[in-house]
Amino acid sequence: MEKKELRRAMKRRNREMAPEERAAAAGRIFRRVGELPAFGAARCVAMFCSLPDEPPTDGVLAQWSREKRIVLPRVAGEEMAFFEYDPVTLVSGAFGIAEPGPGAVPCDASEIDLIVVPGVAFTADGKRMGRGRGYYDRYLSREGMHAVKVGVCFAHQLVGELPVEPHDVRMDAVCAG
Repeated sequence: MEKKELRRAMKRRNREMAPEERAAAAGRIFRRVGELPAFGAARCVAMFCSLPDEPPTDGVLAQWSREKRIVLPRVAGEEMAFFEYDPVTLVSGAFGIAEPGPGAVPCDASEIDLIVVPGVAFTADGKRMGRGRGYYDRYLSREGMHAVKVGVCFAHQLVGELPVEPHDVRMDAVCAG
């Protein structure tokens, strides 16, 4: 299956999930992330605000922010940067995704210990297919980025094989639910 077809098929399957099924799966996914030794050791965790077809992150953001420094991405043009999570200051940003608003405290890539990465599809060995814009691949390739990379997805998004390109950044772990 070509990337475009796979993206379309996964988006359709994700949107077909009932809200309670999506919430239960997200619970399993983020529990698995939380059980990783790298998560336990992390002081700063980079997360994301979910789109409607991704594992919902509202609950885990609130929970994890009580015990870790949580940072979220903000997109500007072709670049993505991370800023401290403060639910009060979130605004609708690029592509309608909630992101830290003006005045949010920036976080250098070198400060992130673990980064939770969404995707359209993953393989068990860490290959990832994103939405096609390359924001995460560019960010994860930055100098100073040493974070453990954890892909998260619904169980049906875990596939046997994916087409990869030289610029695609492999995940260190994948947590599906």
